[in-house]
Amino acid sequence: METKIDGLVDARNFRQITRRKFLGSLAVLAGSTYSVGKMHKAKAADNSPPIPISAFNHMTISVSDPAASLGWYQGLFGFPVAARQANTIVMQVGDGPQFIAIGGGVSDNPRISHYCFSVDNFDDEDAIRILEEHGVENTGNSNAMESRIRMRGADFGGHLSGTPELYFGDPDGIVVQLQDSTYCGGEGLIGEVCIESPEPAPTEGLLDVREFNHFTLFVEDQQRALRFYQNLFGFPIDTYQGAMPVLRVGNGREFLALAEVPPLAGRIHHASFNVGDFNVDRIFTVLEDYGLEILGEAGGASGSLQAYVTMRGADRGGAPEGTPEVYFTDPDGILLQLQDERYCGGAGYYGEVCGTEGNPTGRSA
Repeated sequence: METKIDGLVDARNFRQITRRKFLGSLAVLAGSTYSVGKMHKAKAADNSPPIPISAFNHMTISVSDPAASLGWYQGLFGFPVAARQANTIVMQVGDGPQFIAIGGGVSDNPRISHYCFSVDNFDDEDAIRILEEHGVENTGNSNAMESRIRMRGADFGGHLSGTPELYFGDPDGIVVQLQDSTYCGGEGLIGEVCIESPEPAPTEGLLDVREFNHFTLFVEDQQRALRFYQNLFGFPIDTYQGAMPVLRVGNGREFLALAEVPPLAGRIHHASFNVGDFNVDRIFTVLEDYGLEILGEAGGASGSLQAYVTMRGADRGGAPEGTPEVYFTDPDGILLQLQDERYCGGAGYYGEVCGTEGNPTGRSA
């Protein structure tokens, strides 16, 4: 018998038949193209990593005032609303299905609470099994090296039988989510059904954000984190920023950066987006007019609503004259980065030179 907890189905009590067979039978009845075990079959067919990742899917932020944050992000970026999960608002990034979710509750610890990878032909049961093979136990939690599946029901914007959502904690306790590449945070057996015409923002937005570019994680042991992500997802090291490896995600320019900062380990330090018409002066003008304090060239922000630029030099894998990297903080002090759509974390003025072309020795000085 199913157990309901705050509108969610407890997957651990879903035992009479396997959940995958149940969802698969519903898909057949509905005429869906969703099939059982496709992730496993695709992986076996092309000798890809245990869990092949195609791209980033989304991030969820916890904020002190969800309504105010929604207005702030929409005013700056013009993000439309693509779905709702009870009080959680899903803002579409670019053409989707990538999105930013604003948690519905008031948080006294504002942060990026987790980020999500897209997996082609996602099969949650197959993924749980693979995670267990790599030391991540299926405990019903998402602490370090533990996993859980949330069955998001209709009252939380999911499918009537529950939309499976897989969360796990990496070795540092950073929460990672895995979903199908079509997942948009909406309804459907795999969360692929969102508002047909996303609800437009009240205004057009001032900066044209196209997609996620990267996430930088603060970890305690860089080599431990590197082994974990490479063994599970096969991410190659595409370049280095000094001692920090840039792990290529998918076949595009997205990446994961692992910074060894033991005192601050276990957090997502910042998220970065690609933006159209990247120009530091122009972006600073927009942000200043939007109420942010412009710090100019600086090493970091000291509070919320501040913007600054760092010039990443050749000693950290950037251009000799410096690769400009623009950072700013939202109303809760959450740190975000904006880069040119060619940015891959490498050399060149726009950070666009990666791989062996940008780092023939595999590591910058």
